[in-house]
Amino acid sequence: MGALNLLPLVVLFAVVGGVAWVGYQIFLYTNELAERGVHKLEKKNVVFTKDGAKVGVKEISAEKYADKTQRAFVKTWNAAQDGSSTARQ
Repeated sequence: MGALNLLPLVVLFAVVGGVAWVGYQIFLYTNELAERGVHKLEKKNVVFTKDGAKVGVKEISAEKYADKTQRAFVKTWNAAQDGSSTARQ
């Protein structure tokens, strides 16, 4: 009769243990998923810190930067010149 009284206790421990194991597996999976997300964002130059997210800029050479800036300035200058000459006529 003594072993029969312990059967509900054993079943309870088995159920609680099973639920705990499933919960732990979910915990491990969510941590792995978060880590994958962090690595993916780091490849895109986004880093999470205590202060928030920081977005990095991919480095380009000074020559390429100057060329792009000058090209944009010349396009803007030409567009402004074309617009003002037609407005006067």
